[in-house]
Amino acid sequence: MKISTCIDSIAKTIGDEGAIRLVAEAGFDCFDLSLFKMAPFDYRAQRFTESDHPFAGEGWQEYALRLRRLGEELGITCNQSHAPFPSVGEEAIPILERAIEITGLVGGKVCVIHPYNYHSAEQNAVLYRRLLPTAHRAGVRIATENMWNWDRERDIAAPAACSHHDDFLAHIKAVDDPYLVACVDIGHAEMAGLSTDAPTMLRTLGKHVQALHIHDNDLHRDSHALPYTMGIDFDGVARTLAEIDYRGEITLEACYHRKDATAEEQPARVAELAAAARRLADAVESYRAK
Repeated sequence: MKISTCIDSIAKTIGDEGAIRLVAEAGFDCFDLSLFKMAPFDYRAQRFTESDHPFAGEGWQEYALRLRRLGEELGITCNQSHAPFPSVGEEAIPILERAIEITGLVGGKVCVIHPYNYHSAEQNAVLYRRLLPTAHRAGVRIATENMWNWDRERDIAAPAACSHHDDFLAHIKAVDDPYLVACVDIGHAEMAGLSTDAPTMLRTLGKHVQALHIHDNDLHRDSHALPYTMGIDFDGVARTLAEIDYRGEITLEACYHRKDATAEEQPARVAELAAAARRLADAVESYRAK
């Protein structure tokens, strides 16, 4: 079973190419290409802002192919990407279309595109249907993800698009196209207040689960911590992934708590990530063999 990790926080220190080299050296088979820098969102102004990242400029295709060639040289591939967000409004459409096209050029098969937190399954389906022609042309599946809001008064997670397993399945069925699949965020599913858990969400979605975001938390806040360090029962997660016959990659989204690491500290920390991912992958395979 292949292991992967997002590279966003690593790239903050050493750039995209340095991050790909580092995760390859750490033993990862794949990488999750983070595309947030191509279109940062200003939440105060409620708009996307300009960026000097190569993916935002005219040479974005060439840069994507350069990353793909680097991965091929290092024996590592892009398994999926993560598009900028929030996914709402006309302004977002060309940004998300470019994210899908970049994913295809780099070699990824899945582009994670958040549903808009405050929209219903039918409302979010309008967006995803707009993006399907680009996805089909690029040969890249769109993955929607389970989200969360925050109730400040109660200091607990509150429902959002796909946050409950039934609503997540409703999002998939509302589009009803094989190019819209599910990325189950294990950490999000285990936040108290959302009336679900990761095994229930995985079983409900079954064959629709084509991607994962894996990280740990204290069963309360969205910590994006290293798996096996906090409160999530990853043995139960592994058992359920084997039960639904998940054949995708074990992809971590557990780097964000480490974004303060220096370039000198990064190799050891990324090696920790790889070890945790491999531990979970081995557990899934062990349950599958039983």
